[in-house]
Amino acid sequence: MDRRQFLAMSPGAMAAPAAAVAAQSGKQPNFLVILADDMGYSDAGCYGGNIDTPNIDRLAANGLRFTQGYSTARCGPSRNCILTGQYAQQNACDVMTPGVVPDWTRFAPQHLKPLGYRAYHSGKWHIKFQPLAAAGFDHSYTLLDQDSFFAPRASQLDGKPLPRGQVRDGFYATKAIGQHAVEFLQGHAKEHPNDPFYMYLPFTAPHFPLHALQEDIDKYKDRFSEGWDEARTKRYVRMKQMGLVNCPLAKFDAGTWPDWNLKTEELASRIGAGEVSRAVPWGTLTKEQKSFQRTKMAIHAAMIDRMDQEIGRVLAQLKAMNAYDDTVVVFVSDNGASAEQMIRGDGHDPAAAPGSAMSHLCLGPGWSTASNTPFRLHKSWVHEGGISSPWIMHWPKGITDKGKLRHTPCHLVDIVPTMIDLAGGDPLRGSLPKDAPPLTGRSLKPALAKETRIEREYLYFHHNKNRAIRMGDMKLVSIGENGPWELYDLATDRSEQVNLAAKQPAKVTQMAARWKQVDEGFVTTREAASPTSMARMGPINKK
Repeated sequence: MDRRQFLAMSPGAMAAPAAAVAAQSGKQPNFLVILADDMGYSDAGCYGGNIDTPNIDRLAANGLRFTQGYSTARCGPSRNCILTGQYAQQNACDVMTPGVVPDWTRFAPQHLKPLGYRAYHSGKWHIKFQPLAAAGFDHSYTLLDQDSFFAPRASQLDGKPLPRGQVRDGFYATKAIGQHAVEFLQGHAKEHPNDPFYMYLPFTAPHFPLHALQEDIDKYKDRFSEGWDEARTKRYVRMKQMGLVNCPLAKFDAGTWPDWNLKTEELASRIGAGEVSRAVPWGTLTKEQKSFQRTKMAIHAAMIDRMDQEIGRVLAQLKAMNAYDDTVVVFVSDNGASAEQMIRGDGHDPAAAPGSAMSHLCLGPGWSTASNTPFRLHKSWVHEGGISSPWIMHWPKGITDKGKLRHTPCHLVDIVPTMIDLAGGDPLRGSLPKDAPPLTGRSLKPALAKETRIEREYLYFHHNKNRAIRMGDMKLVSIGENGPWELYDLATDRSEQVNLAAKQPAKVTQMAARWKQVDEGFVTTREAASPTSMARMGPINKK
């Protein structure tokens, strides 16, 4: 999709002046927070990709696209931020962040329910405690196994274990997540029609394993024949035309991949000769490798396509219950596309059709680099490719500046404060007790009205020992705790191509000291707090 096609989707996209947030006449909006899993910055059509995402694209065409939205680089801590409005290092709620959870921890429903909201969750969880007991959701479909889309081993409905999905039953996780969301909304419309609601909808797609319905895979069987080099270049051109980026296209990095990946020889023996372990030029691949790699990208695209279809079903339900215009929809991804290549869950049968239940394929660094266009690196790194998220906000009654871009940097910690603010609460504290630190995130409400800079001192990143801090347009980043600091001016170099560290050593020293102060301060504050009661929080039991 080029810029002209995208703008044509929105009748108001070319309107001259930016309009203010529409008056709500005292009515609180509903909230629908949609989260993709391992979806690259440029995968959706409205972010320059060539995967069919008509429902996501319509949200963008009639809402706002934020060009500098950030995650944490990994699924667990990103969900922590989305649900608490604080960095994972502050409260250690997710399954990937070690440490004691402070007793003052509060989740999004606990901030919104005092304001009159009902709360629902359908999808991946990745938090240490039960959605109902800990977080205050009224209903939850909780998917606890991300290693199979056709037969997950562990899932719950309102805390009660469900039987394992069966391939022969036609189960597919993305459809189940969408279906439960629709059913929760139907129940809300019937039983609580006068109450506003918060729906948290975290899909598992397109997280590995690459599992998709064959009908969706067939749609993309020839779409990626050009290979990742050309696909990436074409995405970059479209993104520049759309005004999403103004930086150079990053170079391929064949020397960086997750150190937990299977070795090259293991991939060849366990997956086949078509597998490729590095982000190398497409022209260097064999005919067999090219065929296999474009099949993998077709499955990745099919997973996103099906997620978009389920999003469409949920949006249709909002319209059916006359809630669409009053609902603030937020669409984000939990991190960049993944370069991981491993085999988990039920294992991999080389004789199984790619994308079927008994296959276990991963996207890998070649296509991951394309999905993260135009940035460097992948999921788990805190360079821009790992932390940059597509970010859409849609609200028919509240956003009249339709189809426009917002360039203010924002982070997943901002979602909770924004919802509290729009619901009429205190965006700095919500329902936090007095002994709790304030919410770290900032309300994005001003940016819904016009292009503006949301003021904050820093954005902080720390995952898998990778470190970064952004202060204004300057970003300090390193690979690993002992890796050298790199310094970039993101105003013109978000692809992190020109390292300014040697030219500005004083800036490196200043920002490095601030990163350390923030990082140590989060841990100190958390450890000084009283630990939460495990009985109150209801620890997750997968059995």
